[in-house]
Amino acid sequence: MSAVASPRRFRASCPDCRSTAELDARAFRLALGRTKERTFYSFTCPACGVAVRKHAGDRIIAALTGAGVPTMRLHVGA
Repeated sequence: MSAVASPRRFRASCPDCRSTAELDARAFRLALGRTKERTFYSFTCPACGVAVRKHAGDRIIAALTGAGVPTMRLHVGA
């Protein structure tokens, strides 16, 4: 019998409807900008359907990339 790893889950809150949900890592996208101010993660709120975009600090970046969240670089090397 082989063990199947369950996907990582993260708690996320919606600033629009103020609901909190536990979402599978596949529900997130991560965008790495040229600066920390331009780095964010996004997801769709399961309660109200609004597209949510929030700043991503180092700890969030590490957690999301470690869980295999798709990452997009918003800049090209100089």
